[in-house]
Amino acid sequence: MPALVIVIGYCLGSVPFGLLLTRLGGAGDLRAIGSGNIGATNVLRTGRRGLAAATLLLDGLKGALAVWLGAQLVADGGAVLGGVSALIGHCYPLWLRFHGGKGVATMLGISLALAWPVGVAFGVVWLGATVLSRISSVSGMSAAISAPIAAWLLGLSALLPAFAVMAVLVLWRHRPNIARLLRGEEPRIGASRS
Repeated sequence: MPALVIVIGYCLGSVPFGLLLTRLGGAGDLRAIGSGNIGATNVLRTGRRGLAAATLLLDGLKGALAVWLGAQLVADGGAVLGGVSALIGHCYPLWLRFHGGKGVATMLGISLALAWPVGVAFGVVWLGATVLSRISSVSGMSAAISAPIAAWLLGLSALLPAFAVMAVLVLWRHRPNIARLLRGEEPRIGASRS
């Protein structure tokens, strides 16, 4: 059964909602726009805020659904296995030759489903960092880092390794953003991207 949870979680996570919604909405191939990323931030660069909001919501929901299904199939550890598998699927989807998103929205959904106080902390840090920095990558990475810290502060030691692994994966996916931040070239939200 754990293998089934991994497969289901991965397949759920790998559904590229940003790419699908922009195509259905007539906004073109998201991979040829802005950063080429399939996440909500790049959907926002199409100028279609509704599509970006829908992408954010659906990317979060698929993570939460993977956690829920994992818990139904495997009582002990299935939720964590499903969630981590969904994040991997989002970041490295087979159908897009393993070129997926950064995983922030999906990790938010997973966090809310695994331990809602951690998810709330994640969301608050994400919004706060967005307001303060106006840089999507800074807010996403800050939120990801906040999850294992929140789990530790809340005494959720059993979930701490999973949150730490997911945070590292999100940071790994942000390597190009980190390089641009160090060069002072990372675009701010609402600014055009060359």
